[in-house]
Amino acid sequence: MKQLSNSMHDFIRVSESDFNIQDEYQALMQNNSTDGAAVFFVGLVRDFNQGNQIDGLFLEHYPEMTEKSLIKIVSNARARWKLGRVRVIHRVGQLNVSEKIVFVGVSSLYREQSFEAAQFIMDFLKTEAPFWKKEMIKNGKTRWVEADEKNSNARQRWQK
Repeated sequence: MKQLSNSMHDFIRVSESDFNIQDEYQALMQNNSTDGAAVFFVGLVRDFNQGNQIDGLFLEHYPEMTEKSLIKIVSNARARWKLGRVRVIHRVGQLNVSEKIVFVGVSSLYREQSFEAAQFIMDFLKTEAPFWKKEMIKNGKTRWVEADEKNSNARQRWQK
């Protein structure tokens, strides 16, 4: 497990280890009396994707590329909004249905900034961060998940 950060108020980690949502929220808000809003998103492994029943998935990444990408995404969010704290945790390795994959938490003075920044981070994480996902399909086969047009469209709206 390697913890990354690009500012003293950012926490970025890529790890095989699970995370506790309450602990992550606490870390986002601990000794933080300035921010009036906190938003977080948790992504889970679902049992159905692109027409297939899924048993689980395996996430791979190239650590150096992934680290640089996540730091850049958070930095770009900070450039757009005045943010307090940002926490991004992304798991890799073998994950089963209903397990947590990703946590994105953002605090700011106002809710609009937190909502928008969290969505921005997720939209870019899904399209820019070099994670490769192999799904275990119920029929015993596996398949690498291709890029999704829905995610590309979500990212493009931030570039207008």
